[in-house]
Amino acid sequence: QVHLMESGGGLVQAGGSLRLSCVASGRTFTFYKMNWYRRAPGKQREFVAGINSGGATMYADSVKGRFTVSRDNAANTVSLQMDSLQPDDTGAYFCTDEGGHWGQGTQVTVSS
Repeated sequence: QVHLMESGGGLVQAGGSLRLSCVASGRTFTFYKMNWYRRAPGKQREFVAGINSGGATMYADSVKGRFTVSRDNAANTVSLQMDSLQPDDTGAYFCTDEGGHWGQGTQVTVSS
């Protein structure tokens, strides 16, 4: 049974940073693409960033240059370093794998 667990959310002022982590269990992590999504209040869920098994990354235009996704296969962990945070980055952040599994999410709140 696959289980994804996010952590690292919190409250931060605009311009600040947070680092989210997602630990995967129950499957061989190394071979799967991992993605981060977010859902802002009153908005639809949107793609934020992804990283494939070879380490290639991709980002939503809104976060390019500010967010960095990485993975540690030995630790079954994917991380999202978020810098220069803005109030529009507020939302629940979820990690997901290409098998369609989702974590429970972690809340990020950016105050202006």
